[in-house]
Amino acid sequence: MNRKFILIISLFLMSCASKKDILYFQDIEDYNSELDVSKNEIRIQKYDMLSINVSSVDRKSAAPFNLPAISTINSDITSASSQQRLQNYLVNNDGNIQFPVLGEINLLGKTTTEAIEYIKESLRKYIKTPIVNLRVVNFKVSVLGEVRRPGRFDVDDERITILEAISRAGDMTVFGKRKNVLVIRENDGKKTYNKLDFTSSNLLSSPFYYLKQNDVVMVSPNKAQIQSSAFNRNTSVFVSLAGLIISVISIFTR
Repeated sequence: MNRKFILIISLFLMSCASKKDILYFQDIEDYNSELDVSKNEIRIQKYDMLSINVSSVDRKSAAPFNLPAISTINSDITSASSQQRLQNYLVNNDGNIQFPVLGEINLLGKTTTEAIEYIKESLRKYIKTPIVNLRVVNFKVSVLGEVRRPGRFDVDDERITILEAISRAGDMTVFGKRKNVLVIRENDGKKTYNKLDFTSSNLLSSPFYYLKQNDVVMVSPNKAQIQSSAFNRNTSVFVSLAGLIISVISIFTR
């Protein structure tokens, strides 16, 4: 009797998520669209940090258009060393950066490709064949909520899908609500958001499939986790109550 009662109590307290709540892209066999890679291009936003390097066949002609390198000290217990690194440009509140010789230029809303062409065009009056490399160095996304390793992640290649972001965070836990994943994004100083369903293949066509710099992904808990959390907060009460009931039943079944 005691063993049966303990089993009943255990089954009552446990919450299990059904298969349809966990599987991704459950209708993927019906999906026949192609991914639009062009949606991947990010646009420069206020307060972005940009790495811009100008070069040319004639190195001397390109030198004035680069910020001077600065020294950084890398020290540890055994040794200390000094390294040179290029300075970055901060996009200010008006979308401008202060560029050597050219002065103030506006890059707000431009893709990195458009920004490179814009700078090259401005440089052609000074350099015969300018080469411009530009990268957003503070591209980060955050993943919070019901994932195994929540946190903020650097994106070096300026390209990340929401699937890759979830993967970096260790995937959703079994308690993650896959039909209601929230993405918070800032456009022109305004916060926007969209809810995504990971069980549907429509996610692949969403404008939020490719993440932008500073996007925040939030995975909500499902009912199983909410119930589990409520149980965990009152574990000692439940255990004491179960022990008391088992003791009483044990007395009357001797």
